[in-house]
Formats: sequence, structure tokens, C-alpha cells
Amino acid sequence: VSNAGVGMAGPLECQSLAAMQSLMDTNFFGLVRLVKEVLPDMKRRRGGHIVVISSIMGLQGIVFNDIYSASKFAVEGFCESLVVQALRFNVAISLVEPGPVMTEFETKLYAEAERADYSRTDPETAEIFTKLYLRNSRDVFTSLGQTPEDIAEHTLRVIEAARPPFRHQTNVAYTPMAALKHADPSGALITDAFYKLVFKYDAVLRFGLR
Repeated sequence: VSNAGVGMAGPLECQSLAAMQSLMDTNFFGLVRLVKEVLPDMKRRRGGHIVVISSIMGLQGIVFNDIYSASKFAVEGFCESLVVQALRFNVAISLVEPGPVMTEFETKLYAEAERADYSRTDPETAEIFTKLYLRNSRDVFTSLGQTPEDIAEHTLRVIEAARPPFRHQTNVAYTPMAALKHADPSGALITDAFYKLVFKYDAVLRFGLR
């Protein structure tokens, strides 16, 4: 089970390249290093199961989570490519895709975001992040967040499945978001929907969540 991960949220201009590289080293290359260690033996034994804790943000990018989403997209693409070869050797790969999870991980992320320096971006972007994103994000976590124990139960079901699924989403509230993306391959539908939720109807979004 690959579960290592760090988060990063905020305006892109305010994040250092070194911090981005460190995040990718944990979230993506940490997984790659683990798989390189365990896969050869699983192939020799012609049996095994690699379970990767991904994220709904590996399927849909979320505003102000550019680098974190990129790392999870990398995880998804890596596993999607590898799973076909792995199946030839009777090795299963499963991606567990949670939405928001109520842990110290998020608490720390919010604390860092609130005291961060936003002087490297324009005032409008800084205000959108601090006044809109942080407020809406808290509402999302309060209303839709799962407990770590819930994610552990989902992961256990994936591990114990007779035919392990390749992808397993833990939160049905995010099914419509995934459906919107698949409904329109051009990306216009999901982009327009998110734009309106963030910039036009954020009050409706927060009211609906509550």
C-alpha cells in the first residue's frame, strides 16, 4: 500500500520550484520507488496487489491545487499505463480515490495558507484565494469530508476483493463531477461549471453544501 503524500494549495506564483519538486518527489516518485522495489518479485511469483492512495484530484483538477493535482494525475497515468503489463503477471493495481479527508494533513495546510506571503501574486488572485477558496474549501471539508477510518475501510474492501477494482472512489458526492468530465471530452462543460461555482454562485455552493 502506497500512502505517502504531502499537500500544497495557493496561487502558483507564490510557490517555489523547490517546494513543487519536493512534493512531486514524495507524491509521485515515492510511489515509483516503491513499485520498482516490489513489482519484480510479484512478477516472479505471478501474484500480488499494489494499492495506491490517489485522490479525486487525480481525475479532476481543483482551483489553487495545481501542483498537488498534477502529482495525482501523474500517479493515475503511471498506474493506468502499468496495470496492463501487471495483469499479464497476475498482479493487480488499485487506485483508491478519496475526496476530502478530515486529518491533520488538511489542518496544517490551512494553517500554512493563512499565514503565507501572497505578495508575489496580484491582489485580485490573493483575495480570490483567501476570501473565496479557503472559505469554500472549509465548507466542502465540513460537509463532504470523510474520516481516516472510513478511508481505511474502503481500502480494506479493495484489498480483500476477489477481483480488485482498478479505480475505487470513496465518496459518491464526487460522482457527478467525474460524470461531467466524461460527458464532454472538450472539457468545456466541467470548466464552465467550476467557473460559475467559484466566481458566480459561490454562495449557492456553500448553501448547498450546508
